Amino acid sequence: MADRLARERLLTALLDSAEEAILSVALDGTIETWSAGAERLYGYTAQEMTGQSLSRLLPLYELPSMETFLSQAGRNGCPSTDLGERLHKNGSRILLATRRHLIRGENGEVLGILEIAHRLDTHEAFLAPAEAPLPLLMGQIPGLLWMTDRNLRITSNWGAGLRNVKIGPGSLAGQNLCEFLECADRHATPIAEHCDALRGLSFHFEHAWKNRVLEIRVGPLRSASGEIIGCLTAALDITGRKKTDEQALYQARHDALTGLANYREFMDRLEREVLRAERSQRSFTLLLLDLDDLKRINDLRGHLAGNRALRRLAAVMNEHCRSTDLAARYGGDEFAVVLIDSDQGMARNVAQRIEKRLRTDQEKPPLSVSIGIGVYPDDGRTPEELIEAADRRLYLRKKSHDQRAASAP
Repeated sequence: MADRLARERLLTALLDSAEEAILSVALDGTIETWSAGAERLYGYTAQEMTGQSLSRLLPLYELPSMETFLSQAGRNGCPSTDLGERLHKNGSRILLATRRHLIRGENGEVLGILEIAHRLDTHEAFLAPAEAPLPLLMGQIPGLLWMTDRNLRITSNWGAGLRNVKIGPGSLAGQNLCEFLECADRHATPIAEHCDALRGLSFHFEHAWKNRVLEIRVGPLRSASGEIIGCLTAALDITGRKKTDEQALYQARHDALTGLANYREFMDRLEREVLRAERSQRSFTLLLLDLDDLKRINDLRGHLAGNRALRRLAAVMNEHCRSTDLAARYGGDEFAVVLIDSDQGMARNVAQRIEKRLRTDQEKPPLSVSIGIGVYPDDGRTPEELIEAADRRLYLRKKSHDQRAASAP
């Protein structure tokens, strides 16, 4: 009897002195023991909570998981650590890391759960004054941060949110991550990376969400003892930056005057096509085009008319190219077309259509073009060899054009 009284006094002293919130819960969810730390954390006295249901402290979304936990207490592998929210007496929410142990009888039967919890953070105003700047700072972050438990259920969120999307602090709590990120497939990258974070890994990826592009960083969330209890994730809206990057990339690879691919893009594409044709054992062709008499147009009509002539030729080239082909401004008055999966006959056909379209154009001044053809692999197996072959034939066509112009009355 004396030993039992001593143990009870020791337990009472422990409950009164512990900083953590300690409570014991019967398998039906009834609170049987309530420590001084629990009173400090939740705002309720032991008299108010002893004999009450644990559900009084739980947000609605936490009830099903707690009921499942209690019903399977003998089989769920206690001790365990969980991350979740509880309700303070004043109605605010508290974010907790909770460790649970089984309470067993003399014969080893499970009688209930011993729960030890400490606060990680909170969004509500009952924070101590010294802690108040932290949520204020978190709320100003120009993005979105969230934490999940091991079931990928969001337990808390902070940040100023995402542009034009109203997401207040804590408003995502209880929402499934798949639902929030609109991922029907659990194997999709955002969900798969969060699952890997639960194994201790960290990842950085981009995710298309609600007509936006999010840059997401996710890593493991650990308890004070180092146990992984969920995921910690930060997301920034980089839609504007992506558009700027795409525009910059487009401008870096396209000619500003004609909108065609520029010399850099042309050479990169030509090199890729040589490698592809080598692997597939298929041919392709290269057209080099030179706009005739551009200098004369500039001298007689001005450079605006010359620029207009270049754009007219570019439009005709686009008109007679397939979506898989590449039309480029090679430099000055020189242009190029890479015709994928083509032979010399097809290249001649395209060249003739371009020449005919320019001849029948009613806009002034009339335009003509000289075209040379290079065929892979007949004329060469490198970009340089193909360009040289096409350039030789272009020179012959250009010379023929100049001779006809000189002999014209």
